[in-house]
Amino acid sequence: MDTQHTPSVTAFLPAAVILSLIGWGGLAWLVLYTLPTVGPQWLFFFLGVMALSGTSLPIMAFLNRRFLSNPPATPGVILREAIWVGVYGTTLAWLQIGRVLTMPLAMLLAFGLLLIEGLFRLRERSQWKP
Repeated sequence: MDTQHTPSVTAFLPAAVILSLIGWGGLAWLVLYTLPTVGPQWLFFFLGVMALSGTSLPIMAFLNRRFLSNPPATPGVILREAIWVGVYGTTLAWLQIGRVLTMPLAMLLAFGLLLIEGLFRLRERSQWKP
């Protein structure tokens, strides 16, 4: 009998706090004390991914614990989903800098990332484990 369970939300809190503090603190420092040149702009995206991933990590852990799946979500799956949130948010920021972000484009990107994650989960489910 398979006794695997999705990890609890509290298992992800240390990582979430560290990622959030580094990400949001770094973004605050970046906005307040640097000029918007090429180097700080890329640092903005890096810190943005950290901040959004750290903030969404407990939310993803809770959602995966609340809505169970077969097979249960592993810590790697939960972390990957939180990173998708960070990548999505910073991609929207990057598109907004170039003034090309529209609501249909944002929805299309969200649908694409959800589709990719769904295909990853489908692949995990189809793995044969005797």
